Amino acid sequence: MTNREFIPINIAVLTVSDSRSLEDDKSGDALTKRIKNSGHILKNRDIVKDDRSIISSKLTEWCNMDDIDVIISTGGTGLTGRDVSVEAHRDVYEKEIDAFGTMFAIISMKKIGTSAVQSRACAGVAQGTYLFALPGSPGACKDGWDEILKYQLDYTHKPCNFVEIMPRLDEDKKRK
Repeated sequence: MTNREFIPINIAVLTVSDSRSLEDDKSGDALTKRIKNSGHILKNRDIVKDDRSIISSKLTEWCNMDDIDVIISTGGTGLTGRDVSVEAHRDVYEKEIDAFGTMFAIISMKKIGTSAVQSRACAGVAQGTYLFALPGSPGACKDGWDEILKYQLDYTHKPCNFVEIMPRLDEDKKRK
């Protein structure tokens, strides 16, 4: 197999928080820095409240945009009553990427031990767009990107990656 050339993809970052603003969003900043340093394009960034319908509406809005390939959210993946990001993501998913949460838990366990059981990181696909929900801590965002997403969103990563199958995610539908 010949060497592949890197393909930059368009990524949006969504922070879910009742208390953060763009000025103090350390998790969103960590993701944004890594996205840009990896050669990808930050297409959008926003903060929404911990509200299931608001989160799912923003995810759907971005999935409908032809120039967004990937959405990464941070925050709202815990166990408290206000943590509804996972439910909002699942409202939007057409298919879930089950192994993402499993891999994230394995990586987290190596760093924070059994506390990793409290994370509900998840991922899926909707309308030809990848969606990833990461916990709200900067460390979790760094781990999610550095240990999983950096590789799976890199077309040069072998033996396989998410980018190479992007054109086929919605092959059962016609794109706009």
